[in-house]
Amino acid sequence: MFERRNAKKVKIGDIFIGGNEPIAVQSMLNRRSDDFEGSIAQAKALEAAGCDIVRAAVPDMEAVELIGRLKSSISIPVVADIHFDYRLALECVAAGVDKIRINPGNIGSEDRVKAVAHACRSAGIAIRIGVNSGSVEKEILAKYGSPTPMAMAESALYHVSLLEKYDFDDIVISIKSSNVQNTIQAYEIVSGMCDYPLHIGVTEAGTRHMGIIKSAAGIGSLLAHGIGDTIRVSLTDEPVEEIKAGIDILKSLNLRKNCVEIVSCPTCGRTRINMIEIAQQVTDALSTCNKPLKVAVMGCAVNGPGEAREADIGIAGGDGCGLIFKKGEIIRKVAEEKLVEELMNEIEKM
Repeated sequence: MFERRNAKKVKIGDIFIGGNEPIAVQSMLNRRSDDFEGSIAQAKALEAAGCDIVRAAVPDMEAVELIGRLKSSISIPVVADIHFDYRLALECVAAGVDKIRINPGNIGSEDRVKAVAHACRSAGIAIRIGVNSGSVEKEILAKYGSPTPMAMAESALYHVSLLEKYDFDDIVISIKSSNVQNTIQAYEIVSGMCDYPLHIGVTEAGTRHMGIIKSAAGIGSLLAHGIGDTIRVSLTDEPVEEIKAGIDILKSLNLRKNCVEIVSCPTCGRTRINMIEIAQQVTDALSTCNKPLKVAVMGCAVNGPGEAREADIGIAGGDGCGLIFKKGEIIRKVAEEKLVEELMNEIEKM
């Protein structure tokens, strides 16, 4: 287990982020803000997929109604994403939102920042300061020449100082770039300059394939160094795919325990079963399993029970058949068409 940065604990609805709390996985609704029914259906799907925190854009006063509807429809915390109009933040607080995401530098004069800080403090609601490479102030850009990691970090800490000025410190920080290296460096800088919990991710990461790769590289690198308290995988795709990817990133680093880890071989010329299809069937069948098991799907005797000895249970292919094994010990031989079914039966007993 990685030694995590000792971050301040901040309450978001019924959960905490920071400290030694589990790393929360979150996503954002992408239905139109005035499509209440579609947004609620999407939020329910996210909750069912394992989402810990859901965020919704609130671009106008009409969209504030969505916050209340979400709060009465799902049990996970709801975050309101606010830009420019501080009154939207105040209305979302009144509607019972669990966290506000703002950029204090774009909501106007300091008295407006003060009003939001006061409202959130009175209601016990956290604020996430969200900075990305496209939102750095002109003065800071002039100082550094471009949205460098140091420029983004300085922008984030400036916004922190605005909230602290009004005695508000239930703060979460994000500093994202579409450049993976800049993202990593910005978070490394900020992690050493304050103890606020960090929401990490790579912004504008792209469509599913490349977006997951960039997110895994950026988020995974930070988590491996103990940095990060909540994550979002940003994909141009259905939000449920973000949750699947986020959970898998945590699983790959052994940071989420209540789920199955599947290992499978890449296959080779020795394989005599339909390995790719079988591996996908096992993955699909175990997608909602909460047992902390390591399950191996191996193609042949070479990388079967011996190589996968550390797996709790697994299958290894033969010629039209396969073996089921536990901790490297063979249980029995079964026909290829029965492999997945028999594996699931064994897992059910565990």
